Amino acid sequence: MTDVRIGLVGFGRFGANHAQAISNTEGATLAGVATRSDASANAARERFPGARVTTDFRELVSSEDIDAVDVALPTYLHFEVAKAALEAGKHVFVEKPMTPSAAECQELARIAEANGLILAVGFKRRVAQLWSRVKELVEEGVIGDPQFALFELWRWPYRPGADGWRYDIDRVGSWELEEPVHCFDKARWLLGPTAGEIVSVYARANSRQEGKPELHDNFSAILEFENGAHATISQTLSAWGHCHGLKLTGLDGALSASWRGASDDAPPVQSIEYLHSRTREGDPTRIDFEPTGELFELEREMTAFVGAIREGAPVHANARDGIWSIALCEAAHKSIESGEPVSMKGFQA
Repeated sequence: MTDVRIGLVGFGRFGANHAQAISNTEGATLAGVATRSDASANAARERFPGARVTTDFRELVSSEDIDAVDVALPTYLHFEVAKAALEAGKHVFVEKPMTPSAAECQELARIAEANGLILAVGFKRRVAQLWSRVKELVEEGVIGDPQFALFELWRWPYRPGADGWRYDIDRVGSWELEEPVHCFDKARWLLGPTAGEIVSVYARANSRQEGKPELHDNFSAILEFENGAHATISQTLSAWGHCHGLKLTGLDGALSASWRGASDDAPPVQSIEYLHSRTREGDPTRIDFEPTGELFELEREMTAFVGAIREGAPVHANARDGIWSIALCEAAHKSIESGEPVSMKGFQA
């Protein structure tokens, strides 16, 4: 079976990791790279001499020697590039958030379905060793049906991104699309199989930045599921380090997971503790993890993407997952503005 020839759009700090992940993936070839700046183009040529490099993404996505396109760009550029690739008949892997709006996500999904194409979304926490092990424990019934989840994020402020796009509301869309979107997705991923879909979102937020109240440094949301289970998301970007936490309780036990990094480049400390007991008595079981890193996660995502194209295997996060995550971010934003819960009943991804 021939390799899937992948064209990468975007070769910044994160995009370069995507390029390496594609090169490391069995059954895939990094056939081309599109990047806006001459400096990035030269860096791509030097690091990956076998790939054709261009500064025109449309030239890349329309090329007959490209089977699939990986979009690793700032959020506000996702829709234009992914749409062009799908319309050119290419399978697409797009980093989270899929696009800044659910309507754009739905349009991409419609084009992909109409053309029989794979559209995958890069929720790397689904493939990270810590969170994928949490998922396995939940599926094994260690805590029984989940009833409550608390997702916590404690970290330093965001990097500005290329040309400061992450601090420009017109380009970033909202900061709910940056980190909380992961938690919205994980809540559906972990609780959804037994709890059903999310039926309401209530959110509050504030900003520590003078003159930029729209950038929510501190954010909280409560998600209600069809069966009465609920999840709380709590985030601050006004702290230090980079720490993710999950507290998950079910009918038959409880679980706590922690990911702590001193910096983006330092190896994180990761662990899970769980107790399989209705009485909540006894000593919890502890699992510690050796650090792997972003490249490991990207390679797992690329392996699934290539498997979906070649063999029809499932991707880790599909277009429907991408649509739901953005719709929940939009609902949270509406709730912040109105001060009231927003219903998700009847929403169709």
